[in-house]
Amino acid sequence: MPEIRLKITKHAYDKMLWLGVTEEQVKDAIMKGSKFKQSAGILAAYKYVRVAYKVIGKWVYKVKTVYLE
Repeated sequence: MPEIRLKITKHAYDKMLWLGVTEEQVKDAIMKGSKFKQSAGILAAYKYVRVAYKVIGKWVYKVKTVYLE
């Protein structure tokens, strides 16, 4: 599997720092998690991490927000 690239918004980055979520956990959620279509992207759920993102290119994802369940 090719290496994915993340474009993380300031909001998502701030939430990651605040919640202690790593980029690796975000990548795992995107690649391995359950996907739910939303009006402006996709919500991925993997273990206790939730990631709202949008596909912007081949293997490139814009992370809009991150939260814990």
